[in-house]
Amino acid sequence: MRRVWGIPALFVLCGAVFAAGMAFGGTPAAAIAPFVAFVLLAALQSPLAFPRSIGAAEAQRRSASDGRPIVFWRPGCMYCIRLRMRLGRRARQLHWVNIWLDPDAAATVRAANEGNETVPTVLVADRPHTNPDPQWVRDQLSRTA
Repeated sequence: MRRVWGIPALFVLCGAVFAAGMAFGGTPAAAIAPFVAFVLLAALQSPLAFPRSIGAAEAQRRSASDGRPIVFWRPGCMYCIRLRMRLGRRARQLHWVNIWLDPDAAATVRAANEGNETVPTVLVADRPHTNPDPQWVRDQLSRTA
């Protein structure tokens, strides 16, 4: 679990140190904006920005019954954040699997990407697609609806 929250905690810590330096340097009011910016970056990097992750086995079971794609992701991945933000509310319709919390999911991603844990990897009808265009993912959701 520490691995998942490490990057967001680092952002908050850096923001606090930076804001403290500004506050002690004589500009306490100006220290608020950078601290808030660091906290927002931490929120984007955290698992909170994504729908609740489920295990790979559960995602595959659900996908088999409803036909929705599975997204393998990890915290701190800018491409995963891009996909999540560009999908908007539709992202909740996908099955999200955090590869840092599920070793089977990480193995699935490595098998699809020549041994690399490249994310996001989207599984549609048991076919992996690495870092697909968000519009393409939206189109896949429309086909399953």
